[in-house]
Amino acid sequence: MPTAFAAPPACHAPLIIDIAGTALTDIDRQRLAHPLVGGMILFGRNWHDRAQLTALCAQIKALRPDLLICVDHEGGRVQRFRTDGFTHLPAMGVLGQLWTQASPERARQAALACGYVLAAELRACGVDLSFTPVLDLDWGTSSIIGDRSFGRDPATVTSLAQSLMHGLLQAGMANCGKHFPGHGFVKADSHTEVPVDNRSLKAILADDAAPYPWLSSTLTSVMPAHVIYPKVDSRPAGFSQRWLQDILRRQMRFDGAIFSDDLSMEGARRLDGQVVSYTDAAIAALAAGCDLVLLCNQSVGNGEAVDELIDGLDAALAQGRWQPSVDSESRRLALLPETLPQAWDELMYQPAYLQALDLLP
Repeated sequence: MPTAFAAPPACHAPLIIDIAGTALTDIDRQRLAHPLVGGMILFGRNWHDRAQLTALCAQIKALRPDLLICVDHEGGRVQRFRTDGFTHLPAMGVLGQLWTQASPERARQAALACGYVLAAELRACGVDLSFTPVLDLDWGTSSIIGDRSFGRDPATVTSLAQSLMHGLLQAGMANCGKHFPGHGFVKADSHTEVPVDNRSLKAILADDAAPYPWLSSTLTSVMPAHVIYPKVDSRPAGFSQRWLQDILRRQMRFDGAIFSDDLSMEGARRLDGQVVSYTDAAIAALAAGCDLVLLCNQSVGNGEAVDELIDGLDAALAQGRWQPSVDSESRRLALLPETLPQAWDELMYQPAYLQALDLLP
């Protein structure tokens, strides 16, 4: 469990952590109550059925109403909850196929419906945010992206993502565009390797990164890629001031929250050629411009790495190695839903939900 606070309570809670089971333990409660923890991410191991998920989310909110409950729930092969009434959502690539094989209008209708069903079902169980949509382009080379992408054309990806985000918004959920500036061109999987994209900045901005400025006023959060673009910066995008502050913030005028991707991924374990601790990785991500940092799948077992990160960031705050950001905290809080969710049993009879189900491909 984390030690007693080394620093005064922060005005910025940047850590998104996870838990091992289907209900909170005393240690989970201690970790989530820490003032540096701003939310948690759910995985398939945290799911048994809807009643259990709803109870777990209620436990978390009873502990701290401001904790942001997140999940990777995109549709297709990345959908954490698939049984007990949850709709099996299509991969985003299916919507891209609708665009070419049926019509752009039919594809946009389906994308909006996907967003609405996705968000309405999650919110009915107490989940605040899904890390979606994927804005990566499908170059046909990345196995980790593949049909998670809407397609190859940035204009098509932008249009379908905008429709999906409109559906999320109608159900009261924010969004997260990922993986900035683009993970689809590289073959390597950043979960197990450190991918390198050798294209020029001009080429990346013209293609893979194009959806981000087009959607900058619609996106509420962004997650950068654990990919190195050496012609732009020697560090992965999520640890790069050049990418996050100069390009995403200033050039593209994005003002929403920036999440690091999972700090336990191989693409985040090495900076400047050196293996780094989770604490040093978190400090580097925050210094580069991230508002929030994720550490996933480290609660399994005794959760030593989670405590190490909480204690390490707490000590770093006391030592002045990083500074809390009031703006970052405002961006975190802005991702919390502003409306009450529809209860599941009521949702099943709601006309908008039933119509959305009919529009799914």
